[in-house]
Amino acid sequence: MPDGATHALPRGRALHFASLGSGSKGNATLVSDGETHILVDCGFGMREAERRLARLGVHPRQLDALLITHEHGDHISGAGALARRHGVPIYLTPGSWLSRRLGEVPQHHWITPQARFAIKGLEIDPVTVPHDAREPVQFRFHAHDRCLGLLTDLGHPTGHVTEAFQGCDALILECNHDRRMLAEGPYPPRLKRRVGGNWGHLANSQAYDLLQRLGLDRLQRIVCSHLSEHNNRPELVRETLAPLLDGDETRLLVAAQDLGLDWQTIG
Repeated sequence: MPDGATHALPRGRALHFASLGSGSKGNATLVSDGETHILVDCGFGMREAERRLARLGVHPRQLDALLITHEHGDHISGAGALARRHGVPIYLTPGSWLSRRLGEVPQHHWITPQARFAIKGLEIDPVTVPHDAREPVQFRFHAHDRCLGLLTDLGHPTGHVTEAFQGCDALILECNHDRRMLAEGPYPPRLKRRVGGNWGHLANSQAYDLLQRLGLDRLQRIVCSHLSEHNNRPELVRETLAPLLDGDETRLLVAAQDLGLDWQTIG
């Protein structure tokens, strides 16, 4: 998506999604069924978030909710300010709320992991994941007989996670680091252990293994996300995952840090 280009908010009865940007400098994802519009996380400052939303044809007051996966700054730094300025209700786990990083917000609603809830026409399954936060979750979204999985900030793909994300029509999946780049890269040893550990972030090879277990027959889109600026490259991700795609790499997309990803529709 060229910088500065504006793309209209989809209105058709389908499941749509887009990324404002994904990586260590900020994460935010839009999900819409054509009538209900949800922002998942807001790791950009309020003005930058507003600019990126506008690029995707969305005004913050059109948002029906802001969902929080966990309290780390690259997912939550602009959430409180955006909610206060535009009156957007926030949904999050009690553990994420107790981090006290949001400040006062106009409305907040508790998320109970593994308990489905609905925001207007969108049904949402919050799934507990292993990550070094207080009570992190990721999400499955259901509308119009289609399912979108959002699965990032995942230390390792547990059996619980694998079972929970079966049967998605599209999947936004963390491909944070290449193991060799992480080992040889500039991070101090303690940070390398955190990122590569069971409560850190998913390596390209782990994303491959998880996709193999999930199966790709139904997946229309696989969006590689949360790529590390220092420990990964898009070409390494594509090289790792390509053997699963039987030559059809059109299904494989990357959510970039700067430009995000334009609107995608699950048919």
